[in-house]
Amino acid sequence: MKIESLDLPDEVIRFYLCSGIKELYPPQAQTIEKGLLDGNNILAAIPTASGKTLLAELAMLKAIANGGKALYIVPLRALATEKFERFRSFSSIAVKKGGLKVGISTGDFESRDEWLGSNDIIVATSEKTDSLLRNETSWMQEITTIVVDEVHLLDSANRGPTLEVTLTKLMKLNPGCQIIALSATVGNAYEVADWLKAKLVLSEWRPTDLHEGVYYGGNINYRSSQKRIDTLTPDDAINLLLDTLHDGGQCLVFESSRKNCVAFAKRAGTKVSELLDKPTRNSLDEIVEQIIENGETEASNILAQCVRNGTAFHHAGLNSAHRKLVEDGFRDNKIRVICSTPTLAAGLNLPARRVIIRSYRRYDSNYGMQPIPVLDYKQMAGRAGRPHLDPYGESVLIARSYDEMEGLFNNYVDADAEDIWSKLGTENALRTHILSTIVNGFATTRDGLMEFIEATFFAHQNDTWSIVEVVDECLTFLRGNKMLEGEETLLPTSLGRLISTLYIDPLSGAYIIDGLKKAEHITDLTLMHLICKTPDMKQLYMRSCDYEIINDFVLSHSEEFAEIPPRSSELDYEWFLGEVKTALLILDWINEKSLDSITRKFNVGDGDVHAFADIAEWLMHSTSRLAGLLSLEMNSDAGMMAQILEKRIHYGASPELIELVSIRGIGRVRARKLYDNGLKTVDDIRKSDIGTVSSLIGQKTAAKLFGEIGIHLKVVSDESGKIIQKTMDSLMENEQRTFSDFDKYI
Repeated sequence: MKIESLDLPDEVIRFYLCSGIKELYPPQAQTIEKGLLDGNNILAAIPTASGKTLLAELAMLKAIANGGKALYIVPLRALATEKFERFRSFSSIAVKKGGLKVGISTGDFESRDEWLGSNDIIVATSEKTDSLLRNETSWMQEITTIVVDEVHLLDSANRGPTLEVTLTKLMKLNPGCQIIALSATVGNAYEVADWLKAKLVLSEWRPTDLHEGVYYGGNINYRSSQKRIDTLTPDDAINLLLDTLHDGGQCLVFESSRKNCVAFAKRAGTKVSELLDKPTRNSLDEIVEQIIENGETEASNILAQCVRNGTAFHHAGLNSAHRKLVEDGFRDNKIRVICSTPTLAAGLNLPARRVIIRSYRRYDSNYGMQPIPVLDYKQMAGRAGRPHLDPYGESVLIARSYDEMEGLFNNYVDADAEDIWSKLGTENALRTHILSTIVNGFATTRDGLMEFIEATFFAHQNDTWSIVEVVDECLTFLRGNKMLEGEETLLPTSLGRLISTLYIDPLSGAYIIDGLKKAEHITDLTLMHLICKTPDMKQLYMRSCDYEIINDFVLSHSEEFAEIPPRSSELDYEWFLGEVKTALLILDWINEKSLDSITRKFNVGDGDVHAFADIAEWLMHSTSRLAGLLSLEMNSDAGMMAQILEKRIHYGASPELIELVSIRGIGRVRARKLYDNGLKTVDDIRKSDIGTVSSLIGQKTAAKLFGEIGIHLKVVSDESGKIIQKTMDSLMENEQRTFSDFDKYI
């Protein structure tokens, strides 16, 4: 099917023809035939790299040309950024007066983001979409096309209930809206399509053939053939990747843990480095410089050494700058091998010639090492093969015996992905969504609430009588904690409305409120522990060496905790110690302990520290708002303390640095240098000279700093040669030129 034959505006057709896309893949053509451009709901369950995103683009552009607005829902922030960058290229398509606009929203769960309504395509995570609905953002009713990427995540215990309820609300809010659901792996695709009232496109077609095999006995074994692999090292996975590199390809290696990822990337690097030519080494050195510049921990140095050798590791413990450097380096074929935890299989566009699944077992805190689901295997295997670049893609599992090889063929290579099941039927999942459903007016009675639940995927799969008791328990909890009132008619209280818009679990709200009321002496530790007690905060695990240290800390600061469980209740007390340990990590962060010392002390990654800080900032903001609501009942300054802590968590800094770290580009490390050398305020910097500031934070950063506070620099000449001068004038054309000269000068 030719692009130019589609029922699309001429501008859209020209855009794709100029992009080199002239013909549709078979699954794409099948989707068109099922009414994609006629407004039909579609579930496309087709392999990775088979053109799912193009389907969404065509439907969105057709809708926008007809005056509509599109919402693109993704599971991850990184994926949101990737899609946003792609859709920005549509700005040149003149399908409407004023041009096509694209917006993105992934954070700040208490914001309506009304400004986004001026965009034609809005990219958002499922959690952000849910929060926009809770905050009654007006433009949500204008959406005419909804794209749900990675819809199989309905099966996720963490993300599934939010995605499910969000889709249910959107279908009720915009009953005529077109829904396009995308996934590479849905076992029960017919059931999901039926729930969405969607036409199903089910295909195994790929633009690049995928060969799935199991390595054993020196060969990659397929069902009907073998491929011999030279044994160059004792490590089977390294032999497999060297075979790929010798053939001009790249490798993704999936490991079961972060520790194993790092170890494998280091080992593989000693062999991969031998294959690198000088231009590649020079390109890698440039990436290494950026890694070091964007890192403060020993892990940064390890990553830099791996990249220098042509390998890298990728997991959630890396900071966002390092993850992007690794991803871009791999896309540009500079980094030849990435060893990753399954994070890379969750939607990021990073295909490779060969995918090696080094371990098909993953640690479960309840059951130990367990085999991964088939769905996860299919997601990883689907990364194999770069369209138009590789002649084929290969996915290889590694077996250590013949019986294990046969088991891997039966359980993974030849197996179908598991059915996905709604995870909405528990009190933990329902509690927050019942409150938001009532607050937003989707239900005002118990019967109305059950009617809403009847529209969910859970009800599509199960009889709703099985959930009635859980719903009643949630309602009892919400009434008991003064978030709802009324029996016949369910009415949210001001507290209930606030908790819903803050986007926190009602149980988190109850814990915070109870703690604020019980605490006799509120300190930073009191508030930090309160937020770490909530179910919204992920907890650090207790290691054997932690118990004595954390317990001693609790004993010496006992008056600062709102409540300490009795030690006789071993499980409760151990959980409490984990909460305290988590609180201590955030306290180290705001007290300006180095990232390196924090990551070593708590055995976490740079990215983990930032992730903990992001959640803590959100929960501390919620605490300040809740304390404000309770101010008439409480005689304390907890609200003001929480506001200050919120800012400190955001910047990772002591109170005296807040003014300096608020300047863009001046992080806590540079701010501390300035402060300790007498430059304690913006006014102090204004009065200072470029030489003094440059000696502390470097010339380029100093130049940017002066620009941020409205002081611009220019190069002038005198008898001694070039010197730098400050000017308070606004940046005019001639000053833009001299500022550019200054950049060259430094």
